[in-house]
Amino acid sequence: VQLQASGGGLVQPGGSLRLSCVASGNNFLLNVMGWYRQTPGKQRELVASISSTSKPNYADSMRGRFTISRDNTKNTVYLQMNSLKPEDTAVYYCNANGWSGSKVSPFASWGQGTQVTVSS
Repeated sequence: VQLQASGGGLVQPGGSLRLSCVASGNNFLLNVMGWYRQTPGKQRELVASISSTSKPNYADSMRGRFTISRDNTKNTVYLQMNSLKPEDTAVYYCNANGWSGSKVSPFASWGQGTQVTVSS
């Protein structure tokens, strides 16, 4: 299962961005989808995740500013980011797990990352 993220870019402090990540492949079922971010020299950290029934989970520092959602008909997860701060600058990666193939094997995939830069 492949994940393709999009929507990153340059935004001023206080601005908003919406990231999207679409899953593609053959014969798969998505379970939890999520967004992580990473800055140079730091470990990748969870931003938010969402279950197959759309129950969200947020890192404390992102709660209230970011909203995760998904469209199961489009195999897509979104991250709406509002009130962005310079410290939100990072590469954002989408992640998904589930099951795929005729043997219903578990999988976990990462997207390629999309750069978000918050700067004036």
